[in-house]
Amino acid sequence: MSAVEFIEPLTHEEGVSQATKLFVDTYGAAPEGVWAAPGRVNLIGEHTDYNAGLCLPIALPHRTFIALKPREDTKVRVVSGVAPDKVAEADLDGLKARGVDGWSAYPTGVAWALRQAGFDKVKGFDAAFVSCVPLGSGLSSSAAMTCSTALALDDVYGLGYGDSDAGRVTLINAAIKSENEMAGASTGGLDQNASMRCTEGHALLLDCRPELTPLENVSQQEFGLDKYNLELLVVDTQAPHQLNDGQYAQRRATCEEAAKILGVANLRVTADGISKADDQFQALKETLDALPDETMKKRVRHVVTEIERVRSFVRAFAQGDIKAAGRLFNASHDSLAADYEVTVPELDIAVDVARKNGAYGARMTGGGFGGSIIALVDKGRSQEVAQKIADEFEKQGFHAPRALAAYAAPSASREA
Repeated sequence: MSAVEFIEPLTHEEGVSQATKLFVDTYGAAPEGVWAAPGRVNLIGEHTDYNAGLCLPIALPHRTFIALKPREDTKVRVVSGVAPDKVAEADLDGLKARGVDGWSAYPTGVAWALRQAGFDKVKGFDAAFVSCVPLGSGLSSSAAMTCSTALALDDVYGLGYGDSDAGRVTLINAAIKSENEMAGASTGGLDQNASMRCTEGHALLLDCRPELTPLENVSQQEFGLDKYNLELLVVDTQAPHQLNDGQYAQRRATCEEAAKILGVANLRVTADGISKADDQFQALKETLDALPDETMKKRVRHVVTEIERVRSFVRAFAQGDIKAAGRLFNASHDSLAADYEVTVPELDIAVDVARKNGAYGARMTGGGFGGSIIALVDKGRSQEVAQKIADEFEKQGFHAPRALAAYAAPSASREA
């Protein structure tokens, strides 16, 4: 059996020097600076963001670095360490939604979105990207790219939004618009908020109710793994990961339709009503009975119970009740498998192996249909548990998984 690959984060020095070198090699000049934004892992609260629910992401130590220099014209040129000999070009002048193909739609779309929001001083730029956030793993490599770009453009064009939590919400909105409208990838905002607003040693409790202001919708929750002698193991299953094939949009539409039938603005209203009921089981049963078909009932049951699991996890972890926290991880995965139907065999098997090998709890994280799992394990056991998963994958004939050890890292920042 071959040893499982562990993905180490780039150090600050490595990220700055690699991004700068790629920039100089590509454009023959020095960048104005280097910025970085992290990928994220969502601890719990899956498919709740677009239902006005609760999520609990942390920023990963794995970051995307961007070396950038503004231009006088509206041309955008971008290059990535993945294909250093291929420079993608676009022009912001007259650019329309979906006007850029391929990965360069993400950074180009950020500048386009800022201009659409009235920031006319934003012009073109040259940029070089270097990243250690695994691609297609459900760890939000796309948000790391759009958020690092937004912070860099804010800085070089003097917009002044990157220095405060409230200001960063403007940049987050541009990153979300880029993903949704330029790249055509559905995103509910969880990833960008995590990348821009997480703080070291904390999980970000994100409340997605639309009526809340940006300063009301987040709170920092302590997530110190060392305090309880724990590690958070992330295993990228390398199962082919595809959210653009309509599955995500279909579930979102089902939830919106259910809210209409229930006569509420969103499923969060339903979830809050059930959580306040004297008999929550009865309240949930009555809600589900009002829905017309089994699939819709299952989707709603997942969303409503998952929102409650986020609250319970925050309480359990704060009290040091790691067994209860682990059980909530397990319940979340089981609900995503049975009711939301977004898992694949690789995710289910990885979770199962982690649980059988001493994890307090394990669950898929991200949108599903591939991607990664997380497992709460005792300190020093990540390698061993990851190896057991890799061995089982080999037996099943799956792609070899990759792993990383996660902790609650800081958000996007200027690096040089």
